[in-house]
Amino acid sequence: MPLFRCVVILACLYFAALAQIAHAQPSNSATPTSRLVLAHYMPWFTASPVNRTWGWHWTMNKLDPNLETDGKRPIAAHYYPLSGPYDSGDMAILEYQLLLMKLSGVDGVNVDWYGLTDYRDYAILHRNTQRLIEQLQRFRMKFIICYEDQTIPALVEAKRLDASKRIEHAAEELRWLKKHWFAMDNYVKLDKKPVLLSFGQAGLSDAEWTQCLAQLSTPIAYFSQHHRREAALGAFDWPVPNSGMVSVQRFYDQSQAWAESIPVAFPRFHDYYAEAQVHDSWGSIGDDSGATFADTLAAAYQSKSRLIQIATWNDWSEGTMIEPSREFVHRDLIALQDARKKWSGKPFRPTEDDLKLPSMLLHLRQKPGSNEGAPSKEQLDAIALKISAGDTQGVFAILQDWMDKS
Repeated sequence: MPLFRCVVILACLYFAALAQIAHAQPSNSATPTSRLVLAHYMPWFTASPVNRTWGWHWTMNKLDPNLETDGKRPIAAHYYPLSGPYDSGDMAILEYQLLLMKLSGVDGVNVDWYGLTDYRDYAILHRNTQRLIEQLQRFRMKFIICYEDQTIPALVEAKRLDASKRIEHAAEELRWLKKHWFAMDNYVKLDKKPVLLSFGQAGLSDAEWTQCLAQLSTPIAYFSQHHRREAALGAFDWPVPNSGMVSVQRFYDQSQAWAESIPVAFPRFHDYYAEAQVHDSWGSIGDDSGATFADTLAAAYQSKSRLIQIATWNDWSEGTMIEPSREFVHRDLIALQDARKKWSGKPFRPTEDDLKLPSMLLHLRQKPGSNEGAPSKEQLDAIALKISAGDTQGVFAILQDWMDKS
C-alpha cells in the first residue's frame, strides 16, 4: 500500500475515533460527585543529595546528572521537571506534588508497587510508597496500589523465587496489602471492596490470577490492564503509542460489557529509550498543544465510570507526565482545573494562580533561611495544610514575605 494512502487511512481512523469518544457510553454508572480522579504515580526516582547516587530512571546508565550546566542537569527525559530532578523519598517533594494535585482537582494516586522483596530497587520503591502514603493521609487524599506482577518472573529468573511458588508469592503480597494498606480509611474501595490494579501482561497468567485471588479470604475489586482478565471486575486503560485515540475508543467499546472500567486521560507519549540506547522507542502520541489531554480527559469524565486514571503524574522517561515541567509549566494542571469545574459537579475554588504556591513552599523547605524572619517548620506545616484545604487567600503574600526574608 503506498505510504500516502496509509497516512490518509490512519488520519481518518484517528479523527473518527476523536468524534466517537465523546459519545461513548460504558455500562458503568457514577454521579459526577462520586467519581474519583487518580493520577498514576511512579515512586522510583532516586537522586542526590537525598541518596548517594542518581538512580536509573534519571540516568538510564548513560547520563550524569551531577554535571549541571546553566541550572539544568542532564536527565533521561525529553522534558525537565519544574522542581528539578528529585528523589521520590523526599518528603518535601511529596508534599509539593500532592499539593499540586489537590489544587488541580486530583483526588489521589494509583501507586506503582513492586512488592516486598529486597531485589533490584524494589525495597526503595516500597519505602518511598510508605512515605507517600504518610503524606496522602496528612492531606486526606485517596490511593490505590497498582501491582507490578512482572516482578514475579524476574524473581524466578534471579533464583530468588521457585517457579512453583509464583501464585503463593503473589497471594502473600496481597495478604500483606490487605493487612497494612487495604484497611486504611483513604484506600479506594468500590462497594466496600479494595481496588487493586495489575500492570501489563508479563507477570501472572489469567489462570494464575484466578487461583491467586481465590486464596484470599475477602474479595478484591481487581482490574487488569487494557483487557478484562477472567478474575477481574473490569480493566483499566493505558496510552498505546502509535494508536492514540483509536486505542482509547477500542477500550470504551470493549468496556460496554464489563461491570466496571477505569478510563485513561493522558497528555502525550514521548519516550527516551532510543536516545539512551536502552531499546527502540515504543512509539509516540503527539501532545497536540494540549488537545490530547483535553480530549481524553473530557471523554473520561463523560464515561460514567466511577474511577478515572491519569497516566501519568510523573513518568518522565515516557513523557506522559502532567507534573509541571519547564516546557509546559502548569498547562495540564490548568486543564484539570477546567475539567473539574465543568464535569465534576463539585464546587472547585482553587485558581490558576494557586498552582504557584507549592513551588514557593518547596523553595522554603529546601532552602530554609537563617534570618530572624524565616519561617519555622511548624509555620510551613500550617501553610501546607491551608493550601491542601483550598484556603489559599493571602497565602501567596505570606510565602513571598518569607522568601524575601530567608
